[in-house]
Amino acid sequence: MLVLSRKPGERILIGDKVAITIVRIGPNTVRLGIDAPRDMNIVREELCSDRPEDSETVASRPAAPR
Repeated sequence: MLVLSRKPGERILIGDKVAITIVRIGPNTVRLGIDAPRDMNIVREELCSDRPEDSETVASRPAAPR
C-alpha cells in the first residue's frame, strides 16, 4: 500500500485517466473528488458484498452505468 500526505486542493494521479483531488480535510473525515472515465466503476468498499475479496476480483468487475 502506498501512503501519501496531501493538503486540500492537491491531487494524486493514477495512470493517465484518473485524478483524485483532496477537497476537504475535517476532524474525522477526508472528502475526495475523483475524475475518472465514465466507464470506470467506482464503489465505496462498504457497498460491496460482505464476503472478503481481493482487490483483483473487485477491479475486474464490469463497470456499472452512472
